Amino acid sequence: MSQQTNLTEIFQQQYGYQPAVICHGPGRVNLIGDHTDYNDGFVLPAAINFGTNIAASTRDDQTVRVLAVDCDGESAEFSLTDIKFDEDKMWLNYVGGTLLALLKSNPEIKGADLVVTGNVPQGAGLSSSASFEIAILKTFSELYQLGLDGVKAALMGQQAENEFVGCNCGIMDQLISAMGKESNAMLLDCRSLTFKHAPIPKNMALVIINSNVKRGLVDSEYNTRRKQCEAVAAYFNKPALRDVSLAELEAAQSDIEPELYQRAKHVVTENDRTEAALVALQANDMATMSELMRNSHLSLKNDFAVTTPEMDYLVDIVHQVLGNKGGVRMTGGGFGGCVVALAPNDLVDDIKATISELYQSQSGLVADVYVCVAKDGAFHSK
Repeated sequence: MSQQTNLTEIFQQQYGYQPAVICHGPGRVNLIGDHTDYNDGFVLPAAINFGTNIAASTRDDQTVRVLAVDCDGESAEFSLTDIKFDEDKMWLNYVGGTLLALLKSNPEIKGADLVVTGNVPQGAGLSSSASFEIAILKTFSELYQLGLDGVKAALMGQQAENEFVGCNCGIMDQLISAMGKESNAMLLDCRSLTFKHAPIPKNMALVIINSNVKRGLVDSEYNTRRKQCEAVAAYFNKPALRDVSLAELEAAQSDIEPELYQRAKHVVTENDRTEAALVALQANDMATMSELMRNSHLSLKNDFAVTTPEMDYLVDIVHQVLGNKGGVRMTGGGFGGCVVALAPNDLVDDIKATISELYQSQSGLVADVYVCVAKDGAFHSK
């Protein structure tokens, strides 16, 4: 049974009638460019064939009813006129926060009945939250014919996360979920919100390996890293690290606290690597892409200090399989979560076998491997 059919049936059981629409918001994986987004820099994500699906119908009052299939079938109800943070149901805050952001520019919308389900692995660093936010915005845009623009939708999703949920994330996750393009990654300028598509070669797969090292982004050191980056930008009297060159940073090294210098060095060099990755993909130059992804991981490990020994080990063993035919690095916020490999299809089985053979005995954990393709974002127009 397809997820869509199943979702329609669950909606029918829950509310006693058929849904008007079924909408999808894809998850994402970032090929290169981590911790650059909130520094106004560059990222290179792709929307993937995992995401959040929502079956929905309009209501003629202000009530929103939601059934979260994956949260033990929990359901909730609230009014658009009284959206409050829910301490008990964290998932509900993504609905409430996103609708609060949408209401600012669309105060005329009414309520809805919703059934939500998704297959983005939770806590793996593939942005189940942005997928959820974009799916909600796509759903309400369809239900109420809002003609919502994908970039505006991404900004609303980010606002929900920053101001309501309490995670100080950048714009990348929401924008790729909204505006991704099939068979492409996207070089996104996080300051101007302009982007260029970067073709992923037909013979290459996006292999996502969840280390299963659990991570908690909101209460982890993510916000600390952000403050450290802002402190160095302030030292240079620049709006963001995006505006600081490596030469400037190196010239001031003796005046900057060593740890802050390292954090800034990662961001400055990562921006350069990310722009170079677009050129490499456009030229189908996997040897350069391999080197860029390798250096990105080492920078996240040594300068930004957000990897774990388990993730480092996964990257090393996959790199041994790939050589210069593809790339592998940590992806996401760090402190656990996922590794991403851009791998030739004919090496995917070797990667799986290597992980299966070595990772558990080394770490005591079992890794989950997802072989993905790049898909269209929720608001991408053909």
